[in-house]
Amino acid sequence: MKPSSPLRATALIADDEPLLRDSLARALKAAWPELEVLAQARNGREALELFEQLRPQIVFLDVHMPGLNGVEAARQLARRAQIVFVTAFDQYAVQAFEQGALDYLVKPVDESRLADTVQRLQERLAAKADPAAGLEARIEGLMQQLARGSEGLAAAPAAAPKVFLQWIRASVGATLKLIPVEDIIYLRSDEKYTLVVWNEGEALIRTPIRELMEQLDPQKFVQVHRSVVVNLHAISHVTRGPNETADVHLRSRSEVLPVSRSYLHLFRQM
Repeated sequence: MKPSSPLRATALIADDEPLLRDSLARALKAAWPELEVLAQARNGREALELFEQLRPQIVFLDVHMPGLNGVEAARQLARRAQIVFVTAFDQYAVQAFEQGALDYLVKPVDESRLADTVQRLQERLAAKADPAAGLEARIEGLMQQLARGSEGLAAAPAAAPKVFLQWIRASVGATLKLIPVEDIIYLRSDEKYTLVVWNEGEALIRTPIRELMEQLDPQKFVQVHRSVVVNLHAISHVTRGPNETADVHLRSRSEVLPVSRSYLHLFRQM
């Protein structure tokens, strides 16, 4: 149960994506109005600097940040604050957190999951629990497991199947969109950005198309050109063109996507 009287506390949020920092701060405000977020850090090193200045009781750390990552930062903070890791969906990371009994949140943060974390934090602070109780050893184990990836989880009862990307985060104006991958029609490389086209609109993201392709289910998404990836379920038909090329026609959009010679073999049977 939550403490009978409101428990005031202070926190620091560290994430290299400003919209996600703001999103977590808003979610925390709703779930725990008495919690004061003192500052937001852009990376692990900045989180350490801000912690030394402000000494918050709780630190929310994104796992993957440039320079000093969240797990490395946590190792230096373990004796002085309650730590909550925040991670994009990654089956190996989540399994590692669960095996180490560490507090973690998966992006996009679920309201009920956040409520559970808030309750645990309130109980620890009310009981004046030692943040360091066994945490350093668990963080060391977590770092080793994340570094080894799936090999580090060999002790798990069964190997988990590969989990593909489920959501893509995109900034549209001042709004952070969480786009279900299953709704994506196609992706197109646009210089340093990738254009994401889905049922409800379009958005540019900074993730290169080659990185996205590695995270997508190959049974659902195929690359048809060095700059184009398409959802197979969105294809209406394919027409052959000159010089061993082809065109992809979509079910719900008028544009035609090119199929280069290198990828024409995907449609040989059509």
